[in-house]
Amino acid sequence: MRIIGGQWRRRVLRFASLPGLRPTPDRVRETLFNWLGQDLTGMRCLDLFAGSGALAFEALSRNAREVVLVESAAPARAALAAAAQMLDAGARFKVGGTDALQFLNRVDAGSVFDLVFLDPPFNQGWQARLWPQVGERVAPGGKVYIESEAAFVPPAGWRTWKSGRAGAVFYQLATREDDDQ
Repeated sequence: MRIIGGQWRRRVLRFASLPGLRPTPDRVRETLFNWLGQDLTGMRCLDLFAGSGALAFEALSRNAREVVLVESAAPARAALAAAAQMLDAGARFKVGGTDALQFLNRVDAGSVFDLVFLDPPFNQGWQARLWPQVGERVAPGGKVYIESEAAFVPPAGWRTWKSGRAGAVFYQLATREDDDQ
């Protein structure tokens, strides 16, 4: 996988080869970070279902203050840690080995993120199951990136701000309805 922007642009990272693991394609990442802006300085990000870490490393490469990755598969976590070490990501990179729902239920109630990446395995209904906890973890003015097998309709109080489709992948950025974006 190649990082497409920021300080680590063009760096190639290896990721674990696991069934169902599908790194976000370059074209989709490019679109997402065009929507977000290329500079994420000061932002705190959460990457649930981190997998290859493509979204997290793109955020770090664009100066995110911190990225917390949640990944339950040990081989994927090992690959993420190796990539972070190679890039010298330091304290800005934290990876936890748990299920996304367990992480959200366990994380400190006051812990919020400016950007949450929600890219779970397809066809398992994770988005709807996680949304109540995800919504509680988004800072005012924050956004949630969702990747799914079909267009996702955010629950009440949220709206799709931007969306696209690449092949069988639907992707969108959601914000609170009362946020001016």
